[in-house]
Amino acid sequence: MQLTLYISTTERCRPVSRNPSYSLQSTCILSSLLNPSSNLQFFSYQFLVSGVSKMSDDEREEKELDLTSAEVVTKYKSAADIVNKALQLVIADCRPKAKIVDICEKGDAFIREQTGNMYKNVKKKIERGVAFPTCISVNNTVCHFSPLASDETELEEGDMVKIDMGCHIDGFIAVVAHTHVLQEGPAYTAGKKNKDVTEAIQKVAAAYECKIVEGVLTHQLKQFVIDGNKVILSVSNPEVRVDDAEFEENEVYAVDIVTSTGEGKPKLLDEKQTTIYKRAVDKNYHLKMKASRFIFSEISQKFPIMPFTARSLEEKRARLGLLECVNHELLQPYPVLHEKPGDYVAHIKFTVLLMPNGSDRITSHPLQELQLTKTTDDPEIKAWLALGTKTKKKGGGKKKKGKKGDKPGDAADSEPMDDAALNGAVAED
Repeated sequence: MQLTLYISTTERCRPVSRNPSYSLQSTCILSSLLNPSSNLQFFSYQFLVSGVSKMSDDEREEKELDLTSAEVVTKYKSAADIVNKALQLVIADCRPKAKIVDICEKGDAFIREQTGNMYKNVKKKIERGVAFPTCISVNNTVCHFSPLASDETELEEGDMVKIDMGCHIDGFIAVVAHTHVLQEGPAYTAGKKNKDVTEAIQKVAAAYECKIVEGVLTHQLKQFVIDGNKVILSVSNPEVRVDDAEFEENEVYAVDIVTSTGEGKPKLLDEKQTTIYKRAVDKNYHLKMKASRFIFSEISQKFPIMPFTARSLEEKRARLGLLECVNHELLQPYPVLHEKPGDYVAHIKFTVLLMPNGSDRITSHPLQELQLTKTTDDPEIKAWLALGTKTKKKGGGKKKKGKKGDKPGDAADSEPMDDAALNGAVAED
């Protein structure tokens, strides 16, 4: 997950079923629950967000763009279109005996190629490319597995694969994550608050005998900011205090949902597995080692803002240099976390635009058709399942006059997600 730092604890929870299908079913339902048409409320957690560059607050405010600009909406949706196609490409390559590093490379290369073909003939250079490196995390591995070129890990029949990736154009970011099982055969709403969402998430997970993974955060997205200061916690935690906040029109969010058949308390098993980092632009330190200074200079030139994979650096020198950079907080690591062996983890993430005439989920992938193993009769959960993934505000049929081509909110109502579609998203035990 591009934006997520997990908090591991030693507190034990009641054991739950380890059926992988429950985890995937629960996550798919939560994806529907947290779609743009939901009328629930949400949490917010305020924390420091690094600026893109050193500029005054007045300059930053002047330069900041939001969804009131048709050009900004276009860039978000163009990035979404590319990352959706990249996801399809990666899923097609997820098959037994495929090397994970090759799939990750292919996903990143596709994004770089597609974004490189855009805005080539403009006077001002527009940054574009990978916003979050392609990750392939299998079974009880929760997130952030994007191995180095020397890694030989392969996929196997029956693996539950979490794919996580992101694309940006001019700093406007679209992220997506999807869970896929290797087998043969076939709301956000502006004006709403966030208090009830955490309980709703946990209710759905409990109905399918799963746990929501602790530490997963849904972030607001801004230009060149992948982890904005409005945050939704997936699991309430007495140790973490959050402030209430209200969603506003023209905001963008990366909704992140992770469920597990285990305890939902993932742990870092091996620091050497961590390969994804992001530069902490608000930190400064004079590095002592020559290798560290070389690597940090390369990172500052190639990846000044967005997360990157160490695979993009010279491997031997990177191993030495990255450690000192992390130890002195110049880089933020995205650790590879694990549940216990035998547990299964499912992950879905999507990008939502809060348009003036409704909400628009712009990244997604069709749910995989798998055999049903768990159902629920809870009427509230069934009502959530009927929600669509695009909404228009009531009475929003009249269009405001605007410039030609300015159609940021031209989203049609979607079909509700029916029981059959969701039942097909559950894996057979």
